[in-house]
Amino acid sequence: MWPPPARCRLQALGAALGLLVAIGFTLQLLGGPLRHSPPAPCPPRTHVAFLKTHKAGGSSVLNVLHRFGQRRRLRFALPRRYQFGYPRPFRAERVKGFGPRAPPFDIICHHMRFDRREVQRVMHDTFYFSIIRDPAAAAASAFAYYRSIAPAFRNAPSLRSFLEAPERFYRAGARGNHYAKNLQWFDFGLPPPRDSRALERALASVDRTFAMVSAEHFDESLVLLREALCWPEDAVTAFAHNSRAFDGVPRLSPEQSQRLRLWNALDWALYTHVNRSFWRRVEAFGASRMEAEVSRLRRRREAASRRCLQGGGPVPAPAITDGRLRPFQPPGRARILGYQLRAGLEGEERERCARMVTPELQYKDILDRDQFGNGTGWSEWGWWGGGLSHNGGNGIGME
Repeated sequence: MWPPPARCRLQALGAALGLLVAIGFTLQLLGGPLRHSPPAPCPPRTHVAFLKTHKAGGSSVLNVLHRFGQRRRLRFALPRRYQFGYPRPFRAERVKGFGPRAPPFDIICHHMRFDRREVQRVMHDTFYFSIIRDPAAAAASAFAYYRSIAPAFRNAPSLRSFLEAPERFYRAGARGNHYAKNLQWFDFGLPPPRDSRALERALASVDRTFAMVSAEHFDESLVLLREALCWPEDAVTAFAHNSRAFDGVPRLSPEQSQRLRLWNALDWALYTHVNRSFWRRVEAFGASRMEAEVSRLRRRREAASRRCLQGGGPVPAPAITDGRLRPFQPPGRARILGYQLRAGLEGEERERCARMVTPELQYKDILDRDQFGNGTGWSEWGWWGGGLSHNGGNGIGME
């Protein structure tokens, strides 16, 4: 058979193309496979366990968890006081309201020495994360904050004297001395490794269990955390909590930083291992995308500071006129800063701002009141001229 003339072939091709266009247009109208619709939003994760390590910025993370959970009426696993029997290992029985017939818990986030099996008795289908800090900075902060509690620190005339010969002042097993050496390793509930293989196994167990916030790269960490939890953007817009006045922060020389890292060798091994993992996550997220997200986060934080805060930043505790917003001041020379709310705030705006600046101990009491009917709840604070509304903001800050 002879092939059809070229003109007939072109007419047939045109008809076929027209039919395909018509089919495609019809499928788009009907929502078929050619329609480019945005992906469905993921549901926010509401079962969260946060290991709050000491002197690493965890108070700021605690604030976002408190607000996020309270806004959504989630159930907190709360300690009977302010810590879960620390420094003893965590036990499920130390959770207020825990029992075989108790309702399930959604968030656990207060100080503990971690024991995963015991935490799993309380928390189910849970996202675990923690925070870690360069042990040089963390140890210097611990020296100032726990000076009256840790004998190794108390007996040293100064941080410089301690670093010259820490063995002179430190005695393993003495009550309070866990604050003086490898404090972050201790908080993770890790045993002292006998050899390098045991060290690697311990680090691998941390990787398997926890996502990690880096105190030194806090905003980048918040961006990654928000994506992992599928929380709204404003959930990471907040202020630094439990920060110290600059005159209470020791200035470390490079040599002192190195000595502190050597003295806290297990914390340094943990920190460097986690830091490598952190930058791999940042690389996978994308450098330009991360830069844009961090810039947006900082703009939102600055706007919240202008809207909420007198003076736009933290102030010494004596300058805070409302005693309910004054942070706890530890014994010793460390001076903890807090926030004074801007005058003229009213209604829901004042409530949102107050939640953002409420210190962790006061907030824990409020949550206790909400769940168990004792302590002091929002409605009894009387800041907003009415009962408690559950539509406040939420966010994360820094230590």
